[in-house]
Amino acid sequence: MTSERRRVVAVDAPIGIFDSGFGGLTVMRSVLDQLPHEATAYFGDTARAPYGPRPIAQTREYAIECLDRLVDHGVKALVIACNTASAAVLHDARERYDVPVVEVIRPAVRRAVLATRNDKVGVISTSGTHQSGAYLDAFTAAPHLDVRSQPCPRFVEFVESGVTSGPKLLDVAREYLEPLRRAGVDTVVLGCTHYPLLTGVISYVMGEGVTLVSSAEETAKDVYRVLADRDLLRPDDGPPPEHGFTTTGDAEEFRLLARRFLGPAVGDVFGNVGG
Repeated sequence: MTSERRRVVAVDAPIGIFDSGFGGLTVMRSVLDQLPHEATAYFGDTARAPYGPRPIAQTREYAIECLDRLVDHGVKALVIACNTASAAVLHDARERYDVPVVEVIRPAVRRAVLATRNDKVGVISTSGTHQSGAYLDAFTAAPHLDVRSQPCPRFVEFVESGVTSGPKLLDVAREYLEPLRRAGVDTVVLGCTHYPLLTGVISYVMGEGVTLVSSAEETAKDVYRVLADRDLLRPDDGPPPEHGFTTTGDAEEFRLLARRFLGPAVGDVFGNVGG
């Protein structure tokens, strides 16, 4: 795919964050925590979510449409905060845009390789990400590790319903995580950006000795590194940053869910934006 969007990158420009839906808001939360002086522009393709069951060519088409919108908006960096889209479009995006592109899979894998003590790592994700094999492919650079991938599809339902505790969730978590407990993993990658909201129940089921690696947190660290390396960090003494939200779906639904991830500070949401 040839490059189509070339421009001068402005230090004061926002960081563009793209997800097929809402889970990328955990990445945005981590970016805001680690880079509080940076402005952000979030684009959620909620009208066409989830991407997981879609053919990879369609996922690539939809993701490029959304990333093009962010680049046209004038962002200084792109964050692909969707595991499925990261696997489908990362190579194309890095060729297509002059701005740096960060994704969610490799940062988490690098941290897990460093974190494990017994060389046994578990990856929990949606069914689509599990079936893509994207995390297992990323771990091939560390062939000494025993990596187990476990789909946990209902976790997203719980998070988007506002349920992050309770007996029903606990029962589902025990069922999903039992294969990883039996395998003796000491590190678990949260391979879906919804899952950081479930660290309490996941840690309870897996036990205190198991390290949880958040793809959202590790991705935010990568964003910091990339901006610092390219002298694109926004000055600390500038005006307060602004944060924008755009969705291809219903604006009010997006606002309500966004507040579960980011709190009441979520302001105007531009909704029903066509793909």
